[in-house]
Amino acid sequence: MSAPISIQTQPTWSEEDRARADHYALLARLFHAAPDAVLLDALVQAGRSLGGTGGENEGALPQAWTALAAAASSLSLQAVRDEFDALFVSVSKPVVMMNGSWYITGFLQEEPLAELREDLLELGLGRRQGVTETEDHISALAEVMRHLVLTGPDEAGLLRQQRFFGRHIAPWYADFAAALAKAPGAGFYAKVGALLLAFMDIEREAFDMLEASAQ
Repeated sequence: MSAPISIQTQPTWSEEDRARADHYALLARLFHAAPDAVLLDALVQAGRSLGGTGGENEGALPQAWTALAAAASSLSLQAVRDEFDALFVSVSKPVVMMNGSWYITGFLQEEPLAELREDLLELGLGRRQGVTETEDHISALAEVMRHLVLTGPDEAGLLRQQRFFGRHIAPWYADFAAALAKAPGAGFYAKVGALLLAFMDIEREAFDMLEASAQ
C-alpha cells in the first residue's frame, strides 16, 4: 500500500509548526502501514518526553502519548503487524475504514471525495500513479496537512490549513477514533486513535480560535 498523495516540502517552520508537522507525519505513517521495530522503539522514547506524569489536570495529548508508548513497549512487532492487518486489510470491507467519505456519507467514492480532489487540484497536489488508496484515506490527509503546515507558516498558509482541515478532516476524525476505540482486537491502534483524537481536537480548537479572531 502506497501513500496516495505526492508532495514536496520546504523546511521553513517554527518549533510549534515543527511539532504539529511531526504529529501529522507520525499519524500518516502509522495509518499507512504497521510500524517497524525502529518506529516502535521511537514511540517508547517519545512517550518519555511527550507523555504525562499522571497529574489530575493533565491534558489528553500527554495521556495519549503515555498510553501509546506503553502499548509500543508491551506488544511484539508481530502482534502490532497482525493487528494492523486484522483491522485495516481486507478483500471486502475492513473492520475499520480509514476513508473520510465513509464516515461522512456511509459510502466510498462519494461527493466528499470529489470535493477533496477539487481542493487538492487547487493546492497543486496530485495523486501518484499506481496507488490504490483514495485521497480521503487518513494517512493521505495527514500528509497533506503536514505539507500545508511546512509550506504555509504565514497568515495565508494558516487559512489554507484551516480550510482544508475544516472541510476534509474535522467532520469525521472523531468518528474514526471512536471506531478504533471499540474495534474488536484493537489494542495498539486504539491508542493510536486516542492520540489522533487528542491532537486533532487541539488543531480544531486552534482553527476555531483563528476563525473567531478573524470575525
